[in-house]
Amino acid sequence: MAEPALHEQRALAAADGHAWSLLCAIPPKPSASLLWLPALGVAARHYQPFADALAARGASFFDELERSAHLLRTELEEALGELVVRGRITCDSYAGLRALLVPPSKRASSHGQRRRRALLTDLQDAGRWSLTRPEPSLPVEAAQASAQIAESVEHIAWRLLERYGVVFWRLIQREAAWLPPWRDLLRVYRRLEARGEIRGGRFVSGMTGEQYALPDAVSALRQVRQREHDGEVVCVSAADPLNFTGSVLAGAKVPRIPGARIAFRDGVAVASLLAGQVEWIETLPADAQREVQRLLLRRPGVAAADSRIDEVMRNLGLGAR
Repeated sequence: MAEPALHEQRALAAADGHAWSLLCAIPPKPSASLLWLPALGVAARHYQPFADALAARGASFFDELERSAHLLRTELEEALGELVVRGRITCDSYAGLRALLVPPSKRASSHGQRRRRALLTDLQDAGRWSLTRPEPSLPVEAAQASAQIAESVEHIAWRLLERYGVVFWRLIQREAAWLPPWRDLLRVYRRLEARGEIRGGRFVSGMTGEQYALPDAVSALRQVRQREHDGEVVCVSAADPLNFTGSVLAGAKVPRIPGARIAFRDGVAVASLLAGQVEWIETLPADAQREVQRLLLRRPGVAAADSRIDEVMRNLGLGAR
């Protein structure tokens, strides 16, 4: 047979002279604590049986608590309302919480449609009531370690923004495996957006999921979109962070190996250089293909070749042609 709880009544006094009594029920092996300070004018001793029944039975329905605590229905409803407001108990369905918002005069009815409507807001038909469990506090070392991890994740989130300007899930997949997962970075980006430090939205078309960007990057993207195409060709190494082929950009993935290069024309990947061979990603006119191939193979143009010949002849004292 379970040992009865130890009941104590302690006298308390405030600095302004007010005094009151605190009723305590201490079970032999407590697994949770319940602190309930009822409103003024409510006799706490009337609800001591309710607290004992809830602690002893655990999650219970309204009728079970009514039988165990030996309280009137109105007294039990008042106790539930007080504890719900103070966040000490909870119900496993919204029906019980909604029923507490309905005045007692409208909860019970025994005739026709009013009775059917009352069943939807009756505490007796709600779910089970149980104590809310306080989360265990972390040791000092664990709390400090958690704070350091959160700080490092935010540091990495900022560095990714400074590198790319715009960050989203597909972009992070090509990074090193030791980086924090996207779900951890997402929490940081949502917090930074709420603080107004970064922008959230849809900046790169064709990419699913949330996207975040620096304010300066958004302005730069608008300028690039409004700029007319002039056919400028830029070649970068395949090991460059701008190598988005096969992940963000269309086309086959270009491996990050020494000697591999990628050519961009008006910001679009058009060709790549692998093992000395040019592979075309986009179809270009003949003149544009020769220019891209020359830049990928790092061959000098006609004007550059003539200038170098003139320089050699001057060094030999033969004069310019």
